[in-house]
Order: sequence, then C-alpha cells, then structure tokens
Amino acid sequence: MTTGIGTTTAQLIDKHRPTLDRALEAIRSREFWTPHPEHPKAYGEGAAEEGKAAFDALRGSRFELPGQPVSGEWVATEVSPYGFELGISYPRADEGAVDALLSVMRGGLPAWRKAGPEARAAVCLEILARISARTHEFAQAVMHTSGQAFMMAFQAGGPHAQDRGMEAVAYAYAEQVRTPERTDWEKPQGKREPLRVTKEFTPVGRGIALLIGCNTFPTWNGFPGFFASLATGNAVLVKPHPRAVLPLALTVRIAREVLAEAGFDADLVALAAEAEGDGIAKDLATRPEIRVIDYTGGSAFGEWLEANARQARVHTEKAGVNTVVIDSTDDYQGMLANLAFSLSLYSGQMCTTPQNLLIPAGGITTESGPKSFDEVVADLAGAVDKLLGDDARANALLGALVNDQVRERLEAAPALGEVALSSRAVANPEFPDATVRTPALVKLDATKPEAEAAYLNECFGPVSFAVAVGSTEDALELLRNTLQAKGAMTVSAYTTSAEVARQVEEVCFDEPAQLSLNLTGGVYVNQTAGFSDFHGSGGNPAANCTLCDGDFVSGRFRVVEVRRMARD
Repeated sequence: MTTGIGTTTAQLIDKHRPTLDRALEAIRSREFWTPHPEHPKAYGEGAAEEGKAAFDALRGSRFELPGQPVSGEWVATEVSPYGFELGISYPRADEGAVDALLSVMRGGLPAWRKAGPEARAAVCLEILARISARTHEFAQAVMHTSGQAFMMAFQAGGPHAQDRGMEAVAYAYAEQVRTPERTDWEKPQGKREPLRVTKEFTPVGRGIALLIGCNTFPTWNGFPGFFASLATGNAVLVKPHPRAVLPLALTVRIAREVLAEAGFDADLVALAAEAEGDGIAKDLATRPEIRVIDYTGGSAFGEWLEANARQARVHTEKAGVNTVVIDSTDDYQGMLANLAFSLSLYSGQMCTTPQNLLIPAGGITTESGPKSFDEVVADLAGAVDKLLGDDARANALLGALVNDQVRERLEAAPALGEVALSSRAVANPEFPDATVRTPALVKLDATKPEAEAAYLNECFGPVSFAVAVGSTEDALELLRNTLQAKGAMTVSAYTTSAEVARQVEEVCFDEPAQLSLNLTGGVYVNQTAGFSDFHGSGGNPAANCTLCDGDFVSGRFRVVEVRRMARD
C-alpha cells in the first residue's frame, strides 16, 4: 500500500519509476543494461579530483552520523593495504550502544511498512542515485580498504555494486507486488446470498536485518543484502569488517539522509562499528531483534551463523574451491590469455577466482595439435608472465594483498608441490609500502593422497593448482566430489566435445554450480554482470543463496492478510 506517503516520497516515485520499470525488464530479459557508467570520465570533468579530495578530507577525522545513538567511544581500525592508516574514527557499538540502536530502529518500522513497496523502492533508488554521484569517492574508499587497484575499485566498488543493489530492489519490488493490495472476494452459495469478504494483503518486513560486511568487496557483496532488506520493509544494521568500514559507513550516512528527507526515521539504517577483536557479530546475530542476516566471509563463521542464528533468515557466501576442467580447445592462445587474466585479477582475492585447473596427465588436444600436461602448464605460466611483465600493468591488475594471511598462504605455496610459476614482488612507485605479488602456480598429482589436502581446500589469494588427473572422466569425478564436499562459486570448462560439455553441465545441474564454457575473449569466469548473471547458486556448500533471485528477497518479508466481511 502507498497510502499516507509524503510529498517528497511521491516526488521520488515519479523520479525513479522509469528506472524501476527498466530494471524490472532487465531482470526479466537478462539482457545487458546498466544505468551506472563504468568509465571514470563519465562522471564529469573534475569528478576524480573531487572524489579524491572528499576521501582525503575524511582521513584523520571523526565520521559523524547525526542522530544515531552512540556510546561515546570512538574506534579507528582501517589501514590501507597501500601502506597508510586512514585514521577515521567511528562510533563504537558496545553493548549499551547496540541496545539503544536496536530499540530506536524498531520505532521507524510502522511508517516504513505503511509506505508500501513502490515508495520503499523509490527511496532505495534515490539512495543509489546519490551513491552513484559520489562514485569516485567510493572508489577511493574501496581501494584503500580492500587493496583493489583503482580501476577495479572504481568499477566493482562503484557501478557494478550499484547495479547489484538496484537488481535487489527490482527483485524485492517484484516479489512484494506479486500479491494484490486488495481484492473483493465473493463465493456463490446457490439460492442464498453469496459470501462477500474484503481482503487486504500487506507485505511486512521481518524486523531488523544485520549486514555483516567483508574486507575484500564491501559494497559489491554488501549492497544486495542492504537494499533487499530495506526495500522489503526492514531496518538495516550494518556491521562492517573492521578493516573496511568506510565504504559501508558512507552508504549508511547517505541512506539516513535520504530517509529523513523523505519523511521516514533515519534510524531505519544504522552503523555498528567495532574495534579489532570485539567480535560483536556473533552477539548481534543471535539477538531476538535480528530477523535477517547477510554474511560474506569464511566458512567457519558462516556455518556457525547457519546453525545458531535460528531466529533469523540467514544468507551466507562462504569459501569454495573454484574449478576449471581443461579437456580440449580450438583457441589455445585465447584460453591461456583468459585464464591468465582470471588468475591475476585483484591478486586472486575474489571468491570467483579459479583455483584448481584439472588437466589430463596425457595432455589435451588443440587447434595446433596435442599439448602435454607440462606444456599446458608451462604455457599458462608464460601467459601470466607476459600479462604481468610490465610493472605498471601488473599494479593496475593486481592491486595489493589485503592482509598478512594472504601473503602467508602465498609464501607457503611452494611447499605444496612443484612450482610451475613463482610469485614475484612488484614495486608500486605511488605506494611504496604496498605488498604487491604476482600469482603462483603449483603442479599437483591427483593420484597422490598428500596432494588432496592442498587442492581440496580454498587457498584464498594468488595461488592456483594445476592438477594432473588420469582423464577427462576423472576430472569430472573430481569436480563432482569437490562441489559436494567444498562447493564452488564458479566452475569453468574448456572442451571441443559436445558430449564432454554436456557431462560438465550435468555435474553442475546435479551439484548446483554456475558454469562458464570456453571463455576465450573479454568475458571472464570471475566476473558477473548485474541484472543478468547469477552469483552463486545457493545449491552447494560455498553459498546458501544467489545474488540475486526471488528467493534472495522473498524470505525478508511476509504477507499479512486482513479480512473484513463486506457490507452492502
């Protein structure tokens, strides 16, 4: 229902309804569409400088959130992977502050519910529009909390994340309006007067949603849950990763401003920042007020949430073992170039980066003749070296290692098997304290039991394994076992055989996983497009949800029916 909305909200509906309609069409057709330009120059002359200046102005200051209840303590936890402290302080969410926050957040829910799906969608789209206008500022914030190189931080942290947020709004709106607002129900009773009942149906949010942010993709992974929950009538408490607070803090501040201007309670959205080691996510997740949870991160905590946050609808994206089956190809150089880019982008610090390359020990067939296992691995290593041979280009693709744990895994990789490609340090003249490393490629033999411990666990970061298998059939069996035991966010395969392609598809249907076949051009397995590609399947251990589909939004609200006997 949309009764009782204010003038400002009505204006937002008029302003954003065409965009909402276009987004609804895009998720139906799955065609390419985006309202968010991905080229930095599209935001106007001087936008880059203004965004950098806005980011610099935040450094060393207190990040105020006017009106949000605070405890009086402030915490500063962010250090750029490029080698400097951000020095930005946020209000600390201790137990007293959380108690106050949750109480006031519930107070705004009745008016937010009464506004209805269309008004909520319009408010969400206004938040996204204001975020889009500050994309350069967000790019700096993402770059210096995640370690992404600038262009990736700009695109993935800006327009691509905004696409995912808008996609969630479109799905949320579509699911809520599936049921009509009102119907006059009439049941014939023969000679007697028919039964007449007026029925009203109201989508009702579940309560307060908790967003637990991640370090590597704070906006891209955070926006879908944030906007899906807000658009379905919930309040949203944002608990960022302590090392990546700023991108989500900016989101919270913009959302609070838009909500207040539209006549709603700003406390429908709030920030819960913590000091390193506070570990407030576990306590928040089990509070009775929290009814929806979105989490991206390691499997151990994701599984804990699924098992223990029983009062909430829990959406998790966890660790997986992404696998590539290499059977044959009719574009050998294109395959090598595509894989080299996929392994290198953001130093492999993506949940979609390939890890295990399953290659028959007897080699593969190509358009230029057979290639042995060793040749394929050596040629792939050469393709990575060629791609990253120039340090300027390497820095633009690799970014910086996000934390010491990634560096330690990379340094431990040579002990796991035979090194086919050694990692090297890359100097970054602009940020000399950044830790930049090229990927390592390690050869393993699937028939050796000791190799399984390496390839059957996620090794997050710039480490991949070329795994020699007995045959393509063995590769498919290992793929199936991997999906069952560990899951995967992405599966890829290269084959010229229609039958092998069909067999790979069947594995990914049986153990649901998103599959890419024969990528040799500018489309990469570790990139997905908003409004078109599904991210995660929700059907294997790597994630229990999909970004985005109807299921991702439908559990965030319930339809409450009110029946009244009709009066003549």
